[in-house]
Amino acid sequence: MIGYTCVGTNDLSKAVAFYGELLGLLGAKPTFKTDRGVGWGIAPDKPMFSVFKPFDAEPATVGNGSMVALVAANREQVQALYNKALALGGQDAGPPGQRNGDFYGAYFRDLDGNKLAAYCIVKP
Repeated sequence: MIGYTCVGTNDLSKAVAFYGELLGLLGAKPTFKTDRGVGWGIAPDKPMFSVFKPFDAEPATVGNGSMVALVAANREQVQALYNKALALGGQDAGPPGQRNGDFYGAYFRDLDGNKLAAYCIVKP
C-alpha cells in the first residue's frame, strides 16, 4: 500500500550522508537523485524512502505526530540502526526494547528532527 515516504530537510547534503549510511544497513541504495532530493530503495516494487528540500522553498519543519518506521530483520538490526543514527548525529527518542507484545523497536530523530522508528516482530 505504501509507495514511498518523504521527510523534509534544510541541509540536503547532510541528510543524504545520514540516510545513505543508515539505510545502507538495510541494503537500500539510491534510486534517484535530483537537486532537491534523493530516494533510496531495495527493489522497484518495494516502498521507497526519500528526503527533499521543501518544494515551496520554505524551511522544512517536523510534523508533530508524524513518523516513518523502518522494518528490520531482527533485534540486532534494530539496535544497529538505532546506534548508527545516534553515531551520525541523530537524537534518541526511545531506546531499543520490547514493546506491546511481540513488537521490538527503537525511536530516533534525524538531523532535522524528523522522527523515525526501527522495528521487528519477535516473541518476547
